[in-house]
Amino acid sequence: MTNANQPHHIVIVGGGAGGLELATRLGDTHGKRGTARITLVDRSRTHIWKPLLHSIAAGSLRRSQHELNYIAQAHWHHFRYRNGEMIGLDRANKTIALAALRDEEGREITASSTLGYDTLVIAVGSVTNDFGTPGAAKFAVPLETPAQASRFNRRLVNACLRAQNQTEPVRPGQLHVAIIGAGATGTELAAELHHTARQIISYGLDKIDPENDLKIVLIEAADRILPVLPPRISEATRELLVKIGVEVRTGARVAEVMADGIRLADDEVIPSELVVWSAGVKAPGFLANIDGLETNRINQLAVRPTLQVTRDDHVFAIGDCASCPRPGFPQPVPPRAQSAHQMSEFMIKQIHARLEGQPLGDFVYHDLGSLVSLGKYSTVGSLMGALIGRSFFIEGYFARLMYRSLYKMHEAALHGSGRTLLGVFARGARPAPTVKLH
Repeated sequence: MTNANQPHHIVIVGGGAGGLELATRLGDTHGKRGTARITLVDRSRTHIWKPLLHSIAAGSLRRSQHELNYIAQAHWHHFRYRNGEMIGLDRANKTIALAALRDEEGREITASSTLGYDTLVIAVGSVTNDFGTPGAAKFAVPLETPAQASRFNRRLVNACLRAQNQTEPVRPGQLHVAIIGAGATGTELAAELHHTARQIISYGLDKIDPENDLKIVLIEAADRILPVLPPRISEATRELLVKIGVEVRTGARVAEVMADGIRLADDEVIPSELVVWSAGVKAPGFLANIDGLETNRINQLAVRPTLQVTRDDHVFAIGDCASCPRPGFPQPVPPRAQSAHQMSEFMIKQIHARLEGQPLGDFVYHDLGSLVSLGKYSTVGSLMGALIGRSFFIEGYFARLMYRSLYKMHEAALHGSGRTLLGVFARGARPAPTVKLH
């Protein structure tokens, strides 16, 4: 338990967009003034904005230019960083259990331990849900971490080099990429890969015919791609993907992932030796019934409008791991980047009120619209018009500018507006190849 003589201890588990923004803002206020202690816990040592993972997988973005080091961020913004993975919760004693950490060689870095809290904010995000599909865990690469995105990029480059250096012709499906799940991540990856894979081949891999040997297939079980977004965005995106040569398969349910292809529920086999799974999310498994807290079928913590979990006033949950009611809508707040950002902003007010003994407010989600980046080809989406009370469709340069501004808002929350602007100029001044080749 925490020491009664020390300031109120706020522990934030999860350094994704919502958790890191919250730790940074609280550190800059209460942490700097000494009115509260802020600790951020994450099993990784660096942070990358999750919507960038498809660009890392495609090889069009360098991790090193966008990674943020938790230790440095904690130093600059007056909070503590604890490298660890939460595996348990003891609500009676107000502690969380952390697993032992080991390096790549199996040597222990930190022993298993516990960490006390006065207020706990769980912001552990989501993981890929393969729904128990046979072969998915073994042969498909999910895109939930930077390491997985980099792993797929290496697999893609290695496949191209292997095809270039082999004596026999390129096998059917050898350079085919099957992307299972046509949500935002899968759709954006399909467009990005169409461009970057051809650039990789253009660097002297003359034994590969990009038109016949390379193929990208986007597979979606629903009757349209981007099924949670407005139909107009879905149709515009599909038209562009088909135009550039991406094969789009809707109403196609995957029954098995194999080493050399995808078997659909109707027994059709789609040849592919490169498979990405982006067809669903769930909260991490350790949250299921953790110390009696209420969860749903995908392990999300049930929270009240205050973002407190339903069975403990001292525990909050934000982002993808929280199932938050949305008055007037049949479904809870959607697991999206803008949701995590809004919950983080709201939690700052909740923490202030909690420390001052004031009543807590209720979170209200504001849908700001949806944007889908299709790489160099286009950006499409809809924005919510506060003045006209409905959404309006946008595409092209303006949509791309709005899409990029979302990331800049995240960076500004972590570094401030001035430093973010300097970063834009610095990145623009650094020459770099257009695709990652290693």
